Amino acid sequence: MLEIKKKIVITGTFDLVHPGHTFLIKEASKLGEVYVIVARDINVKKFKGESPIIPEDQRLEMVQNLKNVKKAIFGKINSDYLKIIEEINPDIIMLGPNQKVTIKMIKDGLKKKGLEKIKIIRLEKFYNKHKFHSSTLIKEKIIKDFLKYKK
Repeated sequence: MLEIKKKIVITGTFDLVHPGHTFLIKEASKLGEVYVIVARDINVKKFKGESPIIPEDQRLEMVQNLKNVKKAIFGKINSDYLKIIEEINPDIIMLGPNQKVTIKMIKDGLKKKGLEKIKIIRLEKFYNKHKFHSSTLIKEKIIKDFLKYKK
């Protein structure tokens, strides 16, 4: 009998790919096939106040080629962020431990679209095995080193 794997969606900017990203993908893959929604440059600028370092096409290609990623796709530009969720129709949305959106916010939005069947979970474990486990820490190190060597 053919087993139908669950669809698991994760989202993010994936600007500077690091072990925290691969940990999230690996954990999601334990639940099913992983679909990654990569944030568009314009949306990152709008929500974070700064553009990503790596352009969106390059970020998408990097994520698509990571182990355990079934498919990587762009999020929608300046539109209903749940539209792409409707299109993928996942069984589970997995949030990273440091993503600012709340489970309640997503549940409320899904309910309005009649998508209450989609389960939302948050990966509680924050991966910090390595010194540079976040894009912010990597950027800070680059800036610090740049300023030190510029002198």
